[in-house]
Amino acid sequence: MQEVSMFEAKTQFSKLVKLANQGEEIVVTSGRQRKPVARIVAAEPVKKPGRIPGMFKGAPDLGEQFFDPLPEDELRLWNGEGE
Repeated sequence: MQEVSMFEAKTQFSKLVKLANQGEEIVVTSGRQRKPVARIVAAEPVKKPGRIPGMFKGAPDLGEQFFDPLPEDELRLWNGEGE
């Protein structure tokens, strides 16, 4: 474990992050009493949830008309061209 002051942490942040990724724990201190206020440690890798087969089974079918173009009057409203 390594202790660094707030000032050192600000000026050497990249170096401290590299040390944390190598397994080192860094304690950031503040004030004349060097009171511990934070720790810099390596983060756990984020696990993405896997794909689940059949996840959308039973979802409503939109039908083919869903993909049809909008009527001209409705399209004008969507484009903000009056009412």
